[in-house]
Amino acid sequence: MRATLRWAHADLRTHRGEALFIVLATAGIVASLLLAAALFGYATNPWQRVFTQSHGAHVWIHTGPSADARRLAALDGVESVAGPYHTASATVESRGTRASVELRGAVERLGTGQPLLASGGWLDPARPDGVVLEDSLARALLAEPGDTLTVPNTTRTLTVLGVADSAEPRYRPGERSGVVWALSSAVQSAGGPVGQVIGLRLTAPDDTDYAVQRAVTVLGAGAVTQVSNWQQARAEAQGDNRLLGQVLGLFGLGALVAAALAVHGAIGTRIRGHLRDISVLKAIGFTPGQVVRIFLIQHVAFASLGALVAAALTQALGRWIPGRLGDAVGVWRGLPGHNAALFAVPVAAVLFIGATTGIAAWRAGRVPPVPVLRAAAPLGGRLSGVARRALGLRLPPALVLGWHEAFPRRPRSLATVGRLGLPLLLIVVALSAWTTIDRFHSRPEQIGLAAALTAHADESLSGSEAQTLLARNPHVTAVHPGTEVAALVPGQTATIALRGLGTRQDPYPFALAEGRSAHGPDEAVAGQGLLDLLDAHVGDWVRMTVGARPQILHIVGRSIEPENGGRVISTSLDTLRENDPELRPTLYQLQLRPGADPGKVGAELTTAGHGHLDVRAVTNPADGLSPLRGVVVGLIAVLALIGLIELLTAIGGTVREGQRDVLALKAIGLSPRQITAVTVTATACKALVAVLAATALGLPLAHWLIDIQGRSSGVGAGIARGPSLPVLLLFCTVAVVGAGALAALPAARSARRRLADTLSAGV
Repeated sequence: MRATLRWAHADLRTHRGEALFIVLATAGIVASLLLAAALFGYATNPWQRVFTQSHGAHVWIHTGPSADARRLAALDGVESVAGPYHTASATVESRGTRASVELRGAVERLGTGQPLLASGGWLDPARPDGVVLEDSLARALLAEPGDTLTVPNTTRTLTVLGVADSAEPRYRPGERSGVVWALSSAVQSAGGPVGQVIGLRLTAPDDTDYAVQRAVTVLGAGAVTQVSNWQQARAEAQGDNRLLGQVLGLFGLGALVAAALAVHGAIGTRIRGHLRDISVLKAIGFTPGQVVRIFLIQHVAFASLGALVAAALTQALGRWIPGRLGDAVGVWRGLPGHNAALFAVPVAAVLFIGATTGIAAWRAGRVPPVPVLRAAAPLGGRLSGVARRALGLRLPPALVLGWHEAFPRRPRSLATVGRLGLPLLLIVVALSAWTTIDRFHSRPEQIGLAAALTAHADESLSGSEAQTLLARNPHVTAVHPGTEVAALVPGQTATIALRGLGTRQDPYPFALAEGRSAHGPDEAVAGQGLLDLLDAHVGDWVRMTVGARPQILHIVGRSIEPENGGRVISTSLDTLRENDPELRPTLYQLQLRPGADPGKVGAELTTAGHGHLDVRAVTNPADGLSPLRGVVVGLIAVLALIGLIELLTAIGGTVREGQRDVLALKAIGLSPRQITAVTVTATACKALVAVLAATALGLPLAHWLIDIQGRSSGVGAGIARGPSLPVLLLFCTVAVVGAGALAALPAARSARRRLADTLSAGV
C-alpha cells in the first residue's frame, strides 16, 4: 500500500493540471445537481405545506346562488367539504393598482380548505369592513394589514385585517380573480354577481374528474359555473421553479456523463503513454489489482474532493446567490429531505465517475510485465491516395499530414471526437435555450404576446368611447376589443378561458404554430393545454358551456398560449356576439409602436382616462425565466471545462504518439515549425469534426427538448429557436482556434526535442 501511495503521489505531481480540472469539473457538476434538487424541493414544498396544514380541498366548484351545494357533502368519495360560501365579484384598488377579486363570505377559520394566516388577524364581526387577502393578491396590490382598499366608482372602503396563504389557484391579473375573505354582510352588500363556492376534499385525490361529474349530475348542468382542482393549483405554484430545476438537472446529468467519459479517455491515454512504467510496476511485484487500484484511488479522490467542495459551497453560500436560486436553497435547507439529498447527490456522482474510471483502469491491469516493442510503421499508416494527390497539388504539407494524423486509427479517433463532441453538443443546447428565452423578450409577438398593454374600462365608458380614447395615444398602433370568460369543458370537469379578441374586419394577430387563423363564423384557435385537456386536434369541433349557455366552436389552428397553462380557446368578438348579442367588450389589447415604453404609455392612458381606465402591462412569462440566463452561463462554463479536459487529453495523446514520426518528418525536410503545424492541424481537425457534429446533432436535439417542455407546460411546441448563424460561426471558430492554440506549445516542445529523446520514445 505504501508503494502504491508513493507512486500515486508522484503521478499526481506530474499531472497537477489534469487533477485540478477533474476536481473543478466534478464540483461544477455536483453543484448543478444540488441546485436542481433545491429548486425541485422549493417548487413543490411551499404549496404542499399550505395544502397539508390547511387540510386543503381537492376540488373547488363555483355555482349559481340558487344551487343546493350542501348536497355534495353526501357524495361517495367526499371526505369533507369547505363551505359553501357566498361569493360576489368586485374590483378593488390600492396605491393606484386595481385588481378584480372574488369576495368570499366566511367567518370561521377552522375545517377543510381554510387559509393560513401569514400576517395580521382574521375577520372580526366588530369590523364589518375588514377583509383578509390571499397572499398573491396582497403582493399584487402592495397591501399589508392596516391598509385601506377602495372600490372604484363607489364610496365604499375595505380595511385589510390580514394576509393568508391558500392552496387554491393564485391570482393572475386579467385571468383569475383574487380571493378576498370577508364577512357575509360585506359580500351581500358588494352589489356584484352573487354565487357560491364549495370545496371538496376527496378520499381518492386522483379521482377529481369523476367527483366533478357526479357533482354536476347532482346540482344540474347549468348550476356549475367554474371548477378548479388541486393539480392545477400545484402546477401553477411550482411555475418556473420546476422548469429551472429540470434544466439544471438535465444539464447536470449530461455534464456528469461527459465528465465521466472525459476521465475514461484521460485514463486510457495515460495508460497508452505509460506502458513502460506500468510494466516496470508489474516487474517489481505489483499485481494487476494494485495497478487498477492506483488509477481508481487517484480519480475517485479527485472526484470526491470536487463533490465535497461543491456540497460545502452550496450549503454555506447557496442561500446568498441572488434571485430565485438563493431563495430556493434557503428554503431547501429547512426541508425534511435536505440532508439526504446533500449526501446522496455527491455520492452518486462520485460512484458514477468511479465506475467509469474502473472500466478504463481495468485495461492497465492487463498490461504485460514485459514491454512490447511498438510497431516500426508510423502510427498514421500509409498515406491515402487522396493525401498523396493533395501533396502532389502542392498543398501545404502541414495541412495534409495534419489531417492524416488526426485520424490514424478510426475507432480511437472517433471515440476522441465523440468524447469531445458531447460537452460541445450540450453547449449548443444551452445556447438554444438562451436564444429561446431572448426571443420571448425581443419578439413577444411570436410567442402569443402581440399586445403590450391590456386596458379595462368601467361601465361609465361605452365600447366605442373607450376604444377611441385608447387609440388617441400616438404610441398605440392598434386597439383590439375583447372579452374573456370562464367556460366549462364537456362533462364540466374543468374550467378553461374562452376569449373573444378582435373582429373579423380587424382580427387579433395570434401566433400560430399549426393550422390557420380563425376567419369565419364559429372558428377558433386553441392552446396546447386545451387540446391536451380535451384530447382534441386541429379540425375538431368542441362544445363548452358559459354559464347555462352552450358554445360550439371549430378549432382551425393551434396558437402559442403562454397564459393559463395553454387552456385557452380564442375566437373573434363577433363570434361570441352571435351567441350573446348583448355582449360588450370588457378589455382592450393594445399594440404599441416599436421602442415605445409600455410603462410610460400605460401611465399616459390611465391619466387620460380620468379614473375610468385600468391599464396594465401584459405579463411576459420570460420575466420569470430571467434566472435561467445565469444558469445557462454557469452550465456553459462547466461544460467548457469538461471539453478542455478532453481536449488536453487528446493533445497529449497526439503529441506522445507522434514523437516517433518526428525523425521521418525531419528527414523529408520539414522544419520544427512545420512539424508543430502538423500536430496543431491534427488537433484542430479533431475539434472541427467534433464541433460540426455537435452543432448538427445539438440543434435538432435542442428543438426537441424545448418543444417537449413547451408542450408539457401547455404553451405548445413551436417556441424553440436555435442560435443565429453568426453565433454558431463564432462558437465553431472559438472551439477550433482554441484547440489549435492549446496544442501549439506542447507540439513545439515535441518538435524541438533532441534526437536521442525522440529515438527513446519509440521503444
